[in-house]
Amino acid sequence: MSVFDEVTEIVRSVLRLPPEALAGGRETPLLGALPEFDSLSVAELIAALEAHFGVRLDDVDAETFETLGTLADHVGALLEN
Repeated sequence: MSVFDEVTEIVRSVLRLPPEALAGGRETPLLGALPEFDSLSVAELIAALEAHFGVRLDDVDAETFETLGTLADHVGALLEN
């Protein structure tokens, strides 16, 4: 399973979304596009990603959560370092 697929599954789980809600692939908008994605959900998602991947998401901003692709790319870059 790719980092993108794993991130997608974690987002689905944390936000309790049906699979079709994230059907847009890498371009699926997150922040500002999903009513379920509020500040509490951002904190929950960060904690879930950190626990799953064993990384620290310290330097995130709104651009990190713009789309599924930008989030997956950020996590992927952390895994490479």
